[in-house]
Amino acid sequence: MGSEYTTGESPQERDVITFEQIRERAYELWERNHRPEGLEIEFWLIAERELRAERERLKGK
Repeated sequence: MGSEYTTGESPQERDVITFEQIRERAYELWERNHRPEGLEIEFWLIAERELRAERERLKGK
């Protein structure tokens, strides 16, 4: 078995962005921006967009 499958995940499973990953990234963004109130959805969407872009860049390699 190749090293790419050591985690037990299929390539499709590695492409999935989980709720937890988005939540963690959104929280980091929120903190870096001095914890503004009322922008939860905006930070969530930015986090999701960033994570998708990172996945796409990794696919291209």
